[in-house]
Amino acid sequence: MPVKNRFAELLPEITEWRRDIHENPELLFEVHRTAALVAAKLREFGCDEVVEGIGRTGVVGVIHGKTDSAGRVIGLRADMDALPIKEATGLDYASKVPGRMHACGHDGHTAMLLGAAKYLAETRNFDGRAVVIFQPAEEGGGGGREMVNDGMMDRFGIQEVYGMHNMPGIPVGQFAIRPGAMMAAADQFEVTVTGKGGHAAKPHDCIDTTLVAAHMVIALQSIASRNVDPLKQVVVSVCTFRTESEAFNVIPQTVLLRGTVRTMDPAVQDYVEERIKAIVAGTAATFGATAECDYQRGYPVTMNAPENTDYAAEVAQRVSGRVDTGMAPLMGAEDFSFMLNARPGAYIFLGNGDTAMVHHPAYNFDDNAIPFGSSWYAGMVEDRMPAA
Repeated sequence: MPVKNRFAELLPEITEWRRDIHENPELLFEVHRTAALVAAKLREFGCDEVVEGIGRTGVVGVIHGKTDSAGRVIGLRADMDALPIKEATGLDYASKVPGRMHACGHDGHTAMLLGAAKYLAETRNFDGRAVVIFQPAEEGGGGGREMVNDGMMDRFGIQEVYGMHNMPGIPVGQFAIRPGAMMAAADQFEVTVTGKGGHAAKPHDCIDTTLVAAHMVIALQSIASRNVDPLKQVVVSVCTFRTESEAFNVIPQTVLLRGTVRTMDPAVQDYVEERIKAIVAGTAATFGATAECDYQRGYPVTMNAPENTDYAAEVAQRVSGRVDTGMAPLMGAEDFSFMLNARPGAYIFLGNGDTAMVHHPAYNFDDNAIPFGSSWYAGMVEDRMPAA
């Protein structure tokens, strides 16, 4: 197809952008170099509008089609931030910043969307406006929420929004998507158990917080196994168990538990929060201790609108001919969910081949995926807003 051929031609240039971003990873909202590079490229391409500082350090570019008679506006999103991981790839273009690397492929996402922006600004073979969205702080900072809260959707008149993420284990060039819940909501909780510390040889004179917290950990597992419908997806994981003492003979006064909750259904999310608080309070009371539970809602469920999922799958099919439209939902979380809560749209996965999994120090984005990803981004604009 013509789009794919053009991106094959642009592959060396887009790869160069990607590897430059890879060498210079930035975290959360501190993506100043990356955002400046993106903004400069968008202006170089001739975008009709380039706005920096949306959602603190996000960048938005607007490209007008040949006509605007239909008035439709499509948003395309890529994330820009890296992770606090020491790279172990040994690549010539490996991270130059100690302790940081693009271990999730956001360098590839940014480069592919830049490639799509270059093509769309060159051809303008659509009727409407394309809005390219470069987001900071996907890795735990909620940059998608910040851009939405900054008024991005209304300011640029976005009516539909689409995002993409690479996926190791899926062949390069193959896409995967599903309607409805695609990725989980991610919440976190912190429990502080307070008892009565003392000498380990005299447990009868103490209220043993280690024992109390251990019972909590066991009881919390019953939420998934005994409280929630087994056909509903839920994960409750206690990931931190920390006492205030490291001595062998001290029963600690306090113990700190931290963990995460993953759910696919808002009703289940509400119920699990209630159960965690009830289990924590009840277990503490059983042993004569007290406990405080701080439960924080994180990223919501990534929910693909059925109609928009069909649009995304149709474009992917034309790009590569290889689309899995019934992939299993994932319990990982994604803050593109905030954009999908604000506007209908869809999120799709693009194969990264047989590579290390994302968030691994040996992970690397496969540049051979670039023509497919850029073609899909551009195709969403041209298919949803065909030129008259």
